[in-house]
Amino acid sequence: MSSIDIHKFIEENFSKQDFSHLNWEGSMQDYVDLVLKNPYIARNAFQRVHDMIMSFGTSTYTEYKKEITRYHFFDDPLNNGKDAIFGTDVHLMKFVNFFKSAARGYGTEKRVLLLHGPVGSAKSSISRLLKKGLEHYSRTDEGAMYTYEWYDPEAPEILGGDKVFPSPMHEDPLKLIPMEVRTKFLADLNERVDAPYKIKIKGEVNPACRYILNEYMKKYDGDWNKVMSHIRVKRLLLSEKDRIGIGTFQPKDEKNQDSTELTGDINYRKIALYGSDSDPRAFNFDGEFNISNRGVVEFIEMLKLDVAFLYDLLGASQEQSIKPKKFAQTDIDEVILGHTNEPEFRKLQSNEFMEALRDRTVKIDVPYITRLDQEVRIYKKDFNSETIPHMHIAPHTIEMASMWSILTRLEEPKKADLTKLQKLKLYNGKTLPGYNEDNVKELRKEAVREGLDGISPRYIQDKISNALVKNAHAGCLNPFMIFNELESGLKHHTLISSPDQLDDFKEMLAVTRQEYEDIVKNDVQKAISVDESAIQTLCTNYIDNVKAYTQKEKIRNKYSGKLESADERFMRSIEEKIDIPESRKEDFRREIMNYIGALAIEGKQFDFKMNERLHRALELKLFEDQKDSIKLTTIISNVVDKATQEKIDVVKTRLIKNFGYCEICATDALNFVASIFAKGDSIKS
Repeated sequence: MSSIDIHKFIEENFSKQDFSHLNWEGSMQDYVDLVLKNPYIARNAFQRVHDMIMSFGTSTYTEYKKEITRYHFFDDPLNNGKDAIFGTDVHLMKFVNFFKSAARGYGTEKRVLLLHGPVGSAKSSISRLLKKGLEHYSRTDEGAMYTYEWYDPEAPEILGGDKVFPSPMHEDPLKLIPMEVRTKFLADLNERVDAPYKIKIKGEVNPACRYILNEYMKKYDGDWNKVMSHIRVKRLLLSEKDRIGIGTFQPKDEKNQDSTELTGDINYRKIALYGSDSDPRAFNFDGEFNISNRGVVEFIEMLKLDVAFLYDLLGASQEQSIKPKKFAQTDIDEVILGHTNEPEFRKLQSNEFMEALRDRTVKIDVPYITRLDQEVRIYKKDFNSETIPHMHIAPHTIEMASMWSILTRLEEPKKADLTKLQKLKLYNGKTLPGYNEDNVKELRKEAVREGLDGISPRYIQDKISNALVKNAHAGCLNPFMIFNELESGLKHHTLISSPDQLDDFKEMLAVTRQEYEDIVKNDVQKAISVDESAIQTLCTNYIDNVKAYTQKEKIRNKYSGKLESADERFMRSIEEKIDIPESRKEDFRREIMNYIGALAIEGKQFDFKMNERLHRALELKLFEDQKDSIKLTTIISNVVDKATQEKIDVVKTRLIKNFGYCEICATDALNFVASIFAKGDSIKS
């Protein structure tokens, strides 16, 4: 194995040019020139977040006659979909609309954004995406942003003996422009902005920089241009790890935490240098609010915070300012994002002393997914042939786990003729007689708490992981292994609040098992009756009989050559497979003949695949005829003759080739279906 020349490798793969570009430095005039050329440099935090989300593009689709926008940012393109958010596009639209409104200055920029939902509903993932997105965006030309530092090679006392004093809150250099001339400057700047929002410069610099600015103004007798000769503007790269523009605050033990963690604290070592604890240079502006300036601060489990911390949020949101100890109100420009679960939110609602915070909060629900195909995407992202190359996952395994989790989240339908399972299928885009898009929309509206209770995706992920570990020797993970793991885990599930809820979850598991039984039977039936030539022959025979019946003609028996009446028993054996009652048989037969006649007029030939119901009926009929010929029930007796075994092997090959089974789960599926039919035969006898 050849060695790697690390110096050559870095030279070839690491761009010095990119490094220089991202570490640009210049004078105040250089920065103003940049801003006039590209005013978007001076956007506020809300405008930046909105533009960052939009930079990844959008697409639209229609659901229940309403146009839904999908923001591709939530597909997590920066991390190959690791934190992708599925199935909550309507709620994510509300999330983005918050920033759209805040960017235009409509009032939501003065609010705390609170993500509310049950555990495991992707609240943290949304926050994580936002922070990662801002970090990345600040490194692009489109999202470039800048801050400043004071620089004096003579290291005077003004800077505390240091040559460099960085802006502790990473502020925009435009905040150094005197208030008296800002209006005129901004008017010129906004003429160049082609956006639905305007660029604004809000407030003054932080207390430490304000002190330094005033001292230099005294030194230079009010000559602002000379003062600016000590300003060095730098490119600002947001980074959560470096605590630049992105902060995270998590509740801890009350005894070990105070509000200075949000707004900064005195640096006692510097008091001796500056002589007073009220000198702003002796203060560490390193609280989460301080370091998150220009970006976003995330409050994990926000409503678990002590009341003293929640008071800090009031000013930070409404006035967009904070009060560091012993200093005046300090302006901030940042998104305040919190998330909480339902019990904590209910506590906030019932606390009359927190009315001010409730009034300053915009709540966005992040419920569990209630659409099956979207729930499946969550687990297939983590459990697939690439992530688990050593083990095959049988068809329908992930779907069954997803189906059960959604059934636990759905409210009981108010319509007596509708089951939870049927409701799930309607939500997933299936059609049922008597239900159209408007009916499904109404179902969603009447279920107020749907998606706020039930099993979380974390539980499903944990149980799939457990099942993979426990059954690693099997070589294939099938739905039965998952069902067993899901059920056994319920005994110790900490989030089950009552025996009734436990019973409901178990009942939904039984419903899911039954649905899987029907699905796997269907797979085997299709594999047995997959012979299209046999279906075509069966179809031709059926159409000939229907034609003779509807036109009151005789049909010639192909064996005896005699003319006979249409074979009523044969026709009914097919029609009964799709529940055509005796009273509807004539209507159904006429529909088929009218359809064939209409095709003939257009010069087209009838194909059984054109009629989904007839196609299914023919498959089931062929399966019934052939199941006896291959003696499926003999599989479980271990006494299978050679001819039957060959036919069984053909079916197994079809399951593997056409339906995604492997040798192990194809055998299991055949054994399971055979046991069902054996049970049915014993009941009949």
